Amino acid sequence: MHNNDSKKEHHVTGYGTYLLVWVALIGLTSITVTVAGIDFGMVALAIALLIAAIKSSLVINIFMHIKSDEPIFKVFLGVSLFTLIVIFVLTAFDVINR
Repeated sequence: MHNNDSKKEHHVTGYGTYLLVWVALIGLTSITVTVAGIDFGMVALAIALLIAAIKSSLVINIFMHIKSDEPIFKVFLGVSLFTLIVIFVLTAFDVINR
């Protein structure tokens, strides 16, 4: 007697998706290096952080399979992102008030 409710359906990502994400990560890395070589002033940091956020979301969703994983992992990811944002904000207030 097997319980059919306990079976989990596994999401399979194809090699083509992995290849496209890898190419996108290479492209975004080259854009980051190019932006670092051009003088954008204070905007360069914001551009680099935006590109890093895009790259990390690709890695988290595709390579780490968070998109198709259990909801509790999304909660843990949200808590860690919230903690990271709090740390960034507190650090920014410290730097601004110097």
